[in-house]
Amino acid sequence: MDKEGCCGCGCKKDNKDQEPDVCIDMVSTRLGWKDYFGGFKARWGINRDNYKVAPGLYAVGNPDKGSNVFVTANYKLTFDVLRKNLVGVDGWLLVLDTKGVNVWCAAGKGTFGTEELIERIEKSGLSRVVDHKKIIVPQLGAVGVSACEVKSATGFEVIYGPVRACDINLFLDNGLKSDGVMRQAKFTFYDRLVVVPMEMVIALKYFLVAAVIVLLVAGLRIEDKVFVINFKDCIFGLSALVGAFISGTILGPLMLPFLPGRSFSFKGFFMGLITAGFLADLFGVPIKNIEFIGMSLVVIAASSFFTMNFTGTSTYTSLSGVMKDMRVGMPLQAVAMTLGVVLYVIAKFL
Repeated sequence: MDKEGCCGCGCKKDNKDQEPDVCIDMVSTRLGWKDYFGGFKARWGINRDNYKVAPGLYAVGNPDKGSNVFVTANYKLTFDVLRKNLVGVDGWLLVLDTKGVNVWCAAGKGTFGTEELIERIEKSGLSRVVDHKKIIVPQLGAVGVSACEVKSATGFEVIYGPVRACDINLFLDNGLKSDGVMRQAKFTFYDRLVVVPMEMVIALKYFLVAAVIVLLVAGLRIEDKVFVINFKDCIFGLSALVGAFISGTILGPLMLPFLPGRSFSFKGFFMGLITAGFLADLFGVPIKNIEFIGMSLVVIAASSFFTMNFTGTSTYTSLSGVMKDMRVGMPLQAVAMTLGVVLYVIAKFL
C-alpha cells in the first residue's frame, strides 16, 4: 500500500486543526503493482485470509475537520477499491476490524457491525479529528449496523452510501443522497467472472479426490476374469469429471441469469444436464447406456453442488434463501451422486 506523509512515518501532522496526539496514515488513491498483484493472488485464494490492513483511521487527499468520513472493512481488496475511487476527494477512511472479510459478508457475520463501529469510532479519536457528526457507511453493510444505536452511543449519524464505490463521487455531488440506481446491488457478468477463480480453488479439493477415484474405478474392467485398465474409459471418466467442474464453477455462475429456476442448485442441475448431453455427443455414447446414465448423474450432482456453493458469493439470494437451497439441494445431490456411482460400478461388472 502506497503511503504519503509529511514526517516520513506516514503520519498526517501538517493539519494545524488536528489534535497533536492523533497520528493518521495517509494513503494514496493510486494503486501500485504490489496492490494489483496482491489482489490477483487473493482472487485465487493465495494468502487470502491474511490480505488485510490494520483497522483504524486513514486519510486520503488533504482532509480537514469538515471532511467526510467513509467507513469500510479491513479486507485489503475492499480497502483498495474504496481508496482508488476517491481520486480528488479529501476524506477520512475509518477501517473496521472485519477479520479480513469484505463489507457484505462481514455484515452478515456481524464483524461489520454496530459494536465494532462504535468501538472503532472511540478508539480512533474520530470526534477529535472532525468537527461534524456524520459517517458514511456502505449500503451493503447496512444489515450489520444499527444507525440509532451508533448515534446514541457516539453521537455520529450514520448515512448509508451507495452500493458501489464507483458511485461515491456522484453520491457526494448529490448531497450525500443515493438515488435508485446507486442502491441497486447489481451482479453483472464481470462481477461473476472475477469471483469464479476463488470458486474454482474451493472446488479443486473435491475435484482432485474425485479424480483419483475416477482413475481407479473408470479404467478398471474385467476381461477373462482379470482386471485390466481401459484407457478409453479413463479418458471418458476424467472428461466427465472435468465437465462437471467447469459446468459448476465456471459456466453455471457465468450463465446464472439465463438458467431456469431460482435456486442455485437447480441452475447447476440444469447446467450439468447440458454438460452430460454434450459429453454423450462428444464420445458417441448411447444415452440408454447404464454406464453413461451413472456418470451423467455424477456430473449433474457435482455441477449442482458447485453452483450451489456460488450462492454465498452472489447478491441474488438472502441468508434464508441460501439455507433453504442447501436444505433441499444437498440431499438430492447426495442421492443423485450415490445412485450415479452405484450404476456406474454395476455397469463395470455387467
